[in-house]
Amino acid sequence: MSLPYVLADDARPVLGAIVLQADATLEDDLRRLMPRDVRLMVSRVPSGLAVTSDSLEAMAGHLTDAANLFPRGEGFDTIAYGCTSGAAQIGPERVAQLIRAGAPAQRVTEPVSALVAACRAAGVTRLALVSPYVEQVSQRLRDVLAVAGIATPVFASFDEAEEARVARISAQSLRDATHHVAAQGDVDAVFLSCTNLRTLDVIPSLGRDLDVPVWSSNLVLAWHMLDGTDHATAQPGALVA
Repeated sequence: MSLPYVLADDARPVLGAIVLQADATLEDDLRRLMPRDVRLMVSRVPSGLAVTSDSLEAMAGHLTDAANLFPRGEGFDTIAYGCTSGAAQIGPERVAQLIRAGAPAQRVTEPVSALVAACRAAGVTRLALVSPYVEQVSQRLRDVLAVAGIATPVFASFDEAEEARVARISAQSLRDATHHVAAQGDVDAVFLSCTNLRTLDVIPSLGRDLDVPVWSSNLVLAWHMLDGTDHATAQPGALVA
């Protein structure tokens, strides 16, 4: 016997995230930051065990396939590519083109575009940057930010290329690094770069300790993904306040 049924509509915003195969942090952070009435769908993209310019560039060849793995028939409000250094290496425009070739999305974002938007919303032009990356990868990000009018006069790095180790950098190490760069010069905000850094548990206390906003890749990415929804906020810090 065939049973009758009716189709239900779902008016919730639909957000997608393409997370690196080697990333052990971003998916959990996004689920912590996203409101319950937002649909979050996640795909994965092959990525190297170490972060190098070559491994980052290689992801461009897999982004369309990763986007193509999202459920068919979904109209995404936003799809995000979850890699700060990858976005800097590949370029935001190319990232958007590659993702849209695999899935329909009204907007495409990534941590670099999200950070630039956050800086413009908060009037930030001088950024203290904490990075886990090796020098070549870090410099690429700083160059991209400079083109967008965001200087990084204060910079420090853990100089770690291995993704599995980046995800295990301790909360105290992140606190110490943030206090160190914030004390180095006249900056408008501090940015903890890399979606694999476990930053969400330290950002609220750092925000109380320091006189400038403290953001991370995952925080600005979630904030930018929610732009245009009923959960949009003026600045990223509202998501963890």
